[in-house]
Amino acid sequence: MVKSKNMAHEHHHHHHGTENIKVAFFLNLGFCIIEFIGGIFTNSVAILSDALHDLGDSVSLLLAWYFQKVSNKKRDAKFSYGYKRFSLLGAFINSAVLLVGSVLIIIESVKRFAEPTQPKAEGMLILAIVGLLINGLAVLRLKRGSSINEKVVSLHLLEDVLGWAAVLVGSLIMMFFDVPILDPIMSLGIAGFILFNIYKNISSAFKVILQGTPENINEQEIIDNIKEIKEVVDIHDLHMWSMDGEYNILTVHVVVDNSIETLEQTDDLKCKIKEKLLHMCINHPTIEVEHENSNCDKGC
Repeated sequence: MVKSKNMAHEHHHHHHGTENIKVAFFLNLGFCIIEFIGGIFTNSVAILSDALHDLGDSVSLLLAWYFQKVSNKKRDAKFSYGYKRFSLLGAFINSAVLLVGSVLIIIESVKRFAEPTQPKAEGMLILAIVGLLINGLAVLRLKRGSSINEKVVSLHLLEDVLGWAAVLVGSLIMMFFDVPILDPIMSLGIAGFILFNIYKNISSAFKVILQGTPENINEQEIIDNIKEIKEVVDIHDLHMWSMDGEYNILTVHVVVDNSIETLEQTDDLKCKIKEKLLHMCINHPTIEVEHENSNCDKGC
């Protein structure tokens, strides 16, 4: 009975997390459409830049919504490690959309420096207020969740809130002072911020695809912790990689002394090691046990 309750709770939590992302997606997409219309109406490249940013966020939310379901699929004959790495597709697609859009915005902003045009500051102010409210609501909605997916997207939307705060301040200044150059300056700032995040996301995604060592794991710390177990003589062939930047995998050969003689003792030792690894963000360890007088090169 307890097991059934736990399973029901997990299903409810998963459904709740998916619903949070779904609501945030529709909020963000709806406002993104308003932004593009408002950016054209106010003649503001800063608004259009943020509209592009929100379009990228909408793509991120849609992919997060989809991959929230896909990544939970269990392993099968086609994908023996499961579907977690599918989340990287979202990073690449989202980054490509933002990259192309950012380049177009930068080109338009540079043109505005040559011929500055004062945008309609009142319209910008109204859009900034609405943007703060809608993005703020989306952030609050996602903050209710506890999944990593929800937390990452929540931080992304929080950056949007800060961007709209900058547009709000800029529009207030332009309402009282004739500084049309401020609009393309804000636009370049937003575009630069987007490009910086694209670089970070792509770098992280490539490192995962190339099976680099996970960033949140210290290899020497793992070696030292395993060697703390008195039966362990040495370790070698230690390899670590990540499925999606969060689910980490490790394989290692552990050399033990002659006190480990039975299968039961070997299993107990493996349990000790796995417990240590679990506390160091290793989700899927595979441990090969060897005796110190054996020759792995011949039998492995």
